[in-house]
Amino acid sequence: MPGILVAGTTSDAGKSLVTTGLCRALHRRGLRVAPFKAQNMSNNSMVCSDGSEIGRAQYLQALAAGVEPGSLHNPVLLKPSSDRRSFVVLRGRPAGELRAGEYATGRTALAQAAFAAYDELAATHDLVICEGAGSPAEVNLRGGDYVNMGLAQHGRLPVVLVADIDRGGALAALYGTWGLLDDADRALLSGYLVNKFRGDESVLEPGLAELSRRCGLPSYGVLPWLADVWIDSEDALSNGRYAPVTAEEPTLSVAAVALPRTSNATDLDPLESEPGVDVTVTRDPRVCAAADLLVLPGSRATVADLRWLRESGIADVVRDRAAAGRPVLGICGGYQMLCEGIDDPVESGAGAVDGLGMLGGTVRFTADKVLGRPTDVWRGLPVAGYTIHHGRPDADGSFPGGATTGTVTGTMWHGIFESDDFRAEWLRQVAEAAGSPWRPAADRPRFAAAREAMIDRLADALETHADVDRMIEVAGESR
Repeated sequence: MPGILVAGTTSDAGKSLVTTGLCRALHRRGLRVAPFKAQNMSNNSMVCSDGSEIGRAQYLQALAAGVEPGSLHNPVLLKPSSDRRSFVVLRGRPAGELRAGEYATGRTALAQAAFAAYDELAATHDLVICEGAGSPAEVNLRGGDYVNMGLAQHGRLPVVLVADIDRGGALAALYGTWGLLDDADRALLSGYLVNKFRGDESVLEPGLAELSRRCGLPSYGVLPWLADVWIDSEDALSNGRYAPVTAEEPTLSVAAVALPRTSNATDLDPLESEPGVDVTVTRDPRVCAAADLLVLPGSRATVADLRWLRESGIADVVRDRAAAGRPVLGICGGYQMLCEGIDDPVESGAGAVDGLGMLGGTVRFTADKVLGRPTDVWRGLPVAGYTIHHGRPDADGSFPGGATTGTVTGTMWHGIFESDDFRAEWLRQVAEAAGSPWRPAADRPRFAAAREAMIDRLADALETHADVDRMIEVAGESR
């Protein structure tokens, strides 16, 4: 079976980044390539054109590979709703729950589905670029593993280890990963990549030479720190990935609340891509109060996060902003919190709960999940998004996928601000309401084009700084 597994010494080492870059680099070489992640644990997901739900990173990787994204690329998606419970999405559809005590023992059916999806991809593509999860050195989970060395053994895949040198300890992490694996798994390690390096590479070379001498693994290269390259995140809100706002330009300040169970944090990316828009992710009520726009993002645990919002004091900030006519935006779960009430016998089992009351109607949760790719026209401007939710609000349609009352707006649509002209016009109105001098630039970037350029820059970096030819060669040897 043709393929390669990109594994990391830690979470966030750069597995998604390397996988995405390899998919684009190999696609540009004319290879039929596909991404694959057997299991993804993330609350950042996307709806494919066939209605299936997969991780955002795998959706982006499929675009990089020039293939239509689908559930084959991420057959198992676990969406954490608490520290001890995750909702299971199997081949793009809801499939019950997985609790912490079942993580190592209750996944036989999930493994079978993942292996079947990999086999199907491998049979129809020249190469499958697989992404691991966490680290293969988590030997306590090896018995039920089907995303790291378990997948590598199934497909006889050579494994590339990726280490993040920016956080420190990269050489020890690489050597420790090699040392913790048993002989059978260690035999599949083919080499390593050092990621996020800043400075003079010659300073690093003696360390790499000693590492290779000790473990017998070659270096595939050293990737530099790429300040202008980002990948759809899996687990957390992040910001500061675009060009920083300069002191000379008018700004529109946006405060996004870091909810404990935030989902689809990538909704903030298009806002942050706008020149002069300064996005801050925060839990500080003072920052929330001072911003021109306050955003309540999506949540995988709406009722629990609403309770936290009240305990943190941010709910009071939302009420004060609404009373003063200052802009507030709620997306999906954030919108649900702004409604008058929530009736949830499904996600939390809490039943009837009071909402913040900024927007009208009651949100009713049902067992069947809404998955879709809706479109609309708002004030003559096309708008598109995607929906992933159990809760159904009584929306009046005064805003795409939701409602507006005064300066408080809610939408059930994720990805809505990727619609460039709509985003610019809506932010212009927000700026006017907030008394900000900011206005959208005439030459503002188009979000999809900026994302494509980012993928190409990532592929260029791999072609320049990594031995892509050798990785293709060892992947071919896995046939």
